[in-house]
Amino acid sequence: MAARERGGDYRGFILLSILLGTQREVSAGHILYSIPEETDTGSFVGNIAKDLGLEPWELAERGVRIVSRGRTQLFALNPRSGSLVTAGRIDREELCAQSARCLVNFNILMEDKMNLYPVEVEIMDVNDNTPKFLTEEMNVKIMENTAPGVRFPLNEARDPDVGTNSLQSYHLNPNRHFSLVVQTGEDGTKYPELVLERVLDREEVTTHHLLLTASDGGDPPRSGTARVQVTVVDMNDHAPVFSLPQYQVTVPENVPVGTRLLTVNAIDLDEGVNGEVTYSFRKITPKILQIFQLNSHTGELSTLGGLDYEESGYYEMEVQAQDGPGSMTRAKVLITILDVNDNAPEMTVTSVSSSVPENTPPGTVIALFYLQDRDSGKNGQVTCTVSENLPFKLERSIDNYYRLVTAKNLDREKFSVYNITLKATDGGSPPLSTETHISVNVADTNDNPPAFPHSSYSVFVPENNPRGTSIFSVTACDPDSHENARVTYSVSEDTLQGASVSSYVSINSNTGVLYALRSFDYEQFHDLQLRVTASDSGDPPLSSNVSLSIFVLDQNDNTPEILYPALPTDGPTGVELAPRSAEPGYLVTKVVAVDRDSGQNAWLSYRMLKASEPGLFAVGLHTGEVRTARALLDRDALKQSLVVAVQDHGQPPLSATVTLTVAVADSIPDVLADLGSLERSADSGDSVLTLYLVMAVAAVSCVFLAFVIVLLALRLRRWHTSRLLRASGGGLEGVPASHFVGVDGVRAFLQTYSHEVSLTADSRGSQVIFPQPNYADTLISQESCENKDPLLTSIDFHECKDKAQSIQVSSIIHLSLYSSKNYILC
Repeated sequence: MAARERGGDYRGFILLSILLGTQREVSAGHILYSIPEETDTGSFVGNIAKDLGLEPWELAERGVRIVSRGRTQLFALNPRSGSLVTAGRIDREELCAQSARCLVNFNILMEDKMNLYPVEVEIMDVNDNTPKFLTEEMNVKIMENTAPGVRFPLNEARDPDVGTNSLQSYHLNPNRHFSLVVQTGEDGTKYPELVLERVLDREEVTTHHLLLTASDGGDPPRSGTARVQVTVVDMNDHAPVFSLPQYQVTVPENVPVGTRLLTVNAIDLDEGVNGEVTYSFRKITPKILQIFQLNSHTGELSTLGGLDYEESGYYEMEVQAQDGPGSMTRAKVLITILDVNDNAPEMTVTSVSSSVPENTPPGTVIALFYLQDRDSGKNGQVTCTVSENLPFKLERSIDNYYRLVTAKNLDREKFSVYNITLKATDGGSPPLSTETHISVNVADTNDNPPAFPHSSYSVFVPENNPRGTSIFSVTACDPDSHENARVTYSVSEDTLQGASVSSYVSINSNTGVLYALRSFDYEQFHDLQLRVTASDSGDPPLSSNVSLSIFVLDQNDNTPEILYPALPTDGPTGVELAPRSAEPGYLVTKVVAVDRDSGQNAWLSYRMLKASEPGLFAVGLHTGEVRTARALLDRDALKQSLVVAVQDHGQPPLSATVTLTVAVADSIPDVLADLGSLERSADSGDSVLTLYLVMAVAAVSCVFLAFVIVLLALRLRRWHTSRLLRASGGGLEGVPASHFVGVDGVRAFLQTYSHEVSLTADSRGSQVIFPQPNYADTLISQESCENKDPLLTSIDFHECKDKAQSIQVSSIIHLSLYSSKNYILC
């Protein structure tokens, strides 16, 4: 291709095209644009946002981008304006050579829905290439006896542009011996031919120098020149003649470099130098010169580089044979390249979702990829398959694009990751294939509520349990993940005996551990029914319930309660009557008891614990009936005292006792008379006891009076001594006052040591109360010793200390006497 010369000749066209706006057409889902080549980077191509029905800011939000088919990206999206712009230099000749129409195809991908929109941009040609000859100088040999009118072909010029910008005409500088004729081939190519107008004379001029100019039809036109040197040679009888006017060969594309493809052969009947034939390419492009080579002496045509059917499947060229004097002849060579399956299918993943929610409906696009095989025919026919037993399938999109979509609902709890293998296989022999691996993570959605392993639970808790004790634990499992699987527990707000269930038990919201908030009492309630709720942290949260029954187990915590005989509040129980004539087994009375516990804790048994007359009475083990064990005798006492024990069967057993008084008499009057004699004897005994108590109180009072008299005598002595000391000048001024005892100490002592005696006619009801002494007011009170009473200034300090100690010892005697010495006799 000719070198790019960007000058003012086409800048105006480009500018005009931009100002007028590029052509746009939207039809049948295709978006068509056109733009001249050689525009600057960033030049406007079209308003892609408008043509897609979007606002410019939506391009980035919806993930709109360009996807191409392995070609260098020529265009880009401007996210601010929503326009399609050029991404770099665009050379039409490089993209499409001399095709009449140059179209660049690509697709616009909308990521959020994985939709593809095909776009075609036509590259308009500008006159940016100058016609150029293969060689800058051509040599033509003409015999001097050649008749006028003979034509000699010249090398043509090439212009990569198309249309009017391509090569249009040739011109030869004015010359009286030669003229120029232009021939047009079947493909439209123009060939210049040199026409001999006058007979040449070698003795006159041996060499003629001509200038050939090739011009295109651009505005302004461009032109290229080549020098033509015509040499006049001696007579040559024969010109070379090829054995075939056209040579054809078909070779596979995978032939090794240097392989001989064919041999051209031309025969010249002349002898000597005139018969020596050399071969050379005549009509050929620089690209062909890099692929093929021609031996100028043997005419062998061989490969200089590798053949590639995908680049070109057909080559056409001309070779010429020239003898020594310069006579030439031409022949056409056609080379057809056969495709072989040397290209494996190419799979390009355009877009893929690495994470898909498990609630994605069937038909959701997971990946978008492009398949191509550079081979042709069956070798280029590609089939694509996906791994079996997977919830995915393939769908054909536009061109060679395929979509990987979900075939059914996904479940993350079954498969959290899918490793998908896409395999593309062509139809060659042997077939070639390519594999691509896609990993898709299934994102969790909150579609599973927490589940308990059991529909209900039963818990057995012994009564009298400590408060705050852990009594049970429930666990619910949620197969979801992360926050959707984080379970919290709660207890339903029911009531029991008017109180909320939450006041009896609580549950740790994170661990599901149940705690007793109070000590259970079987006698209050036997069971507690509640409902535990497990909720996850999803949005929205899901929950499930389970029934929990707490059964309170009875403990032996209640002592048997005796109902009969009723226990009195202020004396012994009543008297039961047993006639002296009673036979063995006579039912005297029955002890009735109950136990608030249940089960074996409430099974009661009775036994005789103590009897004033052993062997006289017996009690039923299970009935509590008190019966005579033998016949009553005259020597048996009138009053019989029985102690009956009632015991349950708990562990450990608890028991209660009751004392029964049985009067042995035949009739009620006898019972009253006997009871009267018993009362009188008891009264005499009580009077003796009362006499003893009175004597004891009198003795204590006498001792107290003696103690008070002694104390007063000591005080008088101290007072007398202090007077003597004061008269003699006294030397006790430095002694602390706290070492002396004053009258206040005596008063406190008298108030402290008091007693109360209550006497009744019945000595058994008499009471003597001895309260504890109050040592706060003893005779050693420092306040009393520190008293500044003048009567105490003469008391000896040591004597005061000794007396205080003796009085303190005396205070240990726990005698409680009222200072008023009032005796209450009832």
